[in-house]
Amino acid sequence: TTELFGQTKITCKITDEMLAKQFLEKYNSTAEEVWNAYTEASWTYNTNITEANKKIMLQKNLEMANHTKIYGLEARKFDTSDFQDKSVKRIMTKLSDLERAVLPEKDLIEYNNLLASMETLYSTATVCKDEAKCLPLDPDLNKIMAESRDYDELLFAWQGWRNASGRELRNSYKRYVELANLAAKSNGHTDNGAFWRSLYETPTLEEDLEALWKDLEPLYLNIHAYVRRALYKKYGPEHINLKGPIPAHLLGNMWAQTWSAIMDLVIPYPDATQVDATPAMIAKGWDPKRMFEESDRFFTSLGLLPMPPEFWNKSMLEKPTDGREVVCHASAWDFYNRKDFRIKQCTVVTLDDLITVHHEMGHVQYFLQYKDQPIAFRDGANPGFHEAIGDVMALSVSTPKHLQSIVSYWSVESTINFLMSIALDKIAFLPFGYLMDQWRWKVFDGRVSSSEYNKEWWNMRMKYQGLCPPVPRTEEDFDPGAKFHIPANVPYVRYFVSFVIQFQFHKALCEAARQPAPLHNCDIYQSKEAGKLLGDVMKMGFSKPWPEAMTLITGQPKMSVQPLMEYFQPLIKWLVEENKKNGDVLGWPEYDWTPYKSKPGVHKLTFKCWFTAQTESLFPILLSHQ
Repeated sequence: TTELFGQTKITCKITDEMLAKQFLEKYNSTAEEVWNAYTEASWTYNTNITEANKKIMLQKNLEMANHTKIYGLEARKFDTSDFQDKSVKRIMTKLSDLERAVLPEKDLIEYNNLLASMETLYSTATVCKDEAKCLPLDPDLNKIMAESRDYDELLFAWQGWRNASGRELRNSYKRYVELANLAAKSNGHTDNGAFWRSLYETPTLEEDLEALWKDLEPLYLNIHAYVRRALYKKYGPEHINLKGPIPAHLLGNMWAQTWSAIMDLVIPYPDATQVDATPAMIAKGWDPKRMFEESDRFFTSLGLLPMPPEFWNKSMLEKPTDGREVVCHASAWDFYNRKDFRIKQCTVVTLDDLITVHHEMGHVQYFLQYKDQPIAFRDGANPGFHEAIGDVMALSVSTPKHLQSIVSYWSVESTINFLMSIALDKIAFLPFGYLMDQWRWKVFDGRVSSSEYNKEWWNMRMKYQGLCPPVPRTEEDFDPGAKFHIPANVPYVRYFVSFVIQFQFHKALCEAARQPAPLHNCDIYQSKEAGKLLGDVMKMGFSKPWPEAMTLITGQPKMSVQPLMEYFQPLIKWLVEENKKNGDVLGWPEYDWTPYKSKPGVHKLTFKCWFTAQTESLFPILLSHQ
């Protein structure tokens, strides 16, 4: 504003930052429409797998990619170096990465078709006992893996699923890797693994994760040794070597990622009180909807948001009985219109599925909390945050304190039983959660060639989990593809991160709720203080770097295993003493042992000696834990 001969003259300067804000307003309003249209089409396909629905979904995906490309290329034209508004700068940076939309249309169509076809094959695969009876993964094969204690029946389900799913996906996956890398490189990343890691905005991510794993490894080794001895008692020396790896089909889960289903075989004190809500839920006539209602009640008891009407009217909470093929893998959905949020889950009335219900409801609660953020910020502070929220609720729900209606008497032995049941879920999962993307990062950057996909997969499962295949594997097999997240293109290290930080969240929320120690018996139910703290973090979405969100909830910015170790401390002490008493070896020094004998003419993968020059110092450390 200037004065000239008594007249006021006003000069306005339109800055690049002002233009950027106008551009983002238009992007936000149009993106909501395009993303909603694609999500609706994807939901329709996932809950009714037909070629017609697939075609519509792929068309909507192309429209979404075209929108991303148009606005992303425009965003790249702005020089944001002098922008004062950090949020504008953050969104423009995010938009500038076009992800798959950067691909030429021909390649994009091929890429989308590949992903849809792989997920369809996975979701519709069955294993046939005979021509009259073919079993899907959910619920039939999963039920066998969880409940059968027959070595050969478990082997039938384990091998049959890998033949029906992974083996059929191998060639498609090789081409997917090529196209995913092409997209990543076109966006300035060295490969697709580098793009996935960039989502954490942490240059030292790989080193940080490795440090976390090294801190957790001794606890896993103690669980592994204890469970191996229990399986030895059940299946005998012909199937279990007390100094070797565990056959991967004996741990109660199709992928041996969690071991809670074999609690009956490994329970420390069979005569002490156990916490398993499954019989009580069944006795009280619970159905899947009741499980979601109970979860909703837990969230609202904290002062958090109730599920909106659209959730109850439109979600798929159990497997349809009308003959439709559906993707049963549990997932939560944001429809980007700030009112429609759903869950798709083939729920069974078990404590295990009640935990999954809370996990998925945690995603939806996150959606609800950040729904008024710009669309680019409607995401977790990092991918692990999104996975951790519901699990934090489940830590309270699974406590004896919360389940007191079914707990008649509690003792020191009962506490060890309870912590063992949680450890079979949480601690057993850690190496699997870590190695899934370790394998993919190596595939994406070329350290693992397509001619050694399966060999390196089993090398890593041996190295981190101490597991071996129960039957010979070859490069005709593609065992990674037998896990949903591989064909579905879902990064997995987020779950490893989640299983660490959820205990940090749990400790912080327990302190906010003024819950006394011990941490493993903290139940934040009805604590508005804990709910306020959690809600404030969720409202941020992706608007700030994740260390700021971590600081808000825990008071410090880094991931730490200390709360997890505190939670399991009574069990850790008990395990160390028990393994020492039994003379058990920690680790698997007889790593080349297999539970089968090679037949003439049958090629089996030869495991590399995993304590090579790079890691040779580790092995004496493992032996020293005897």
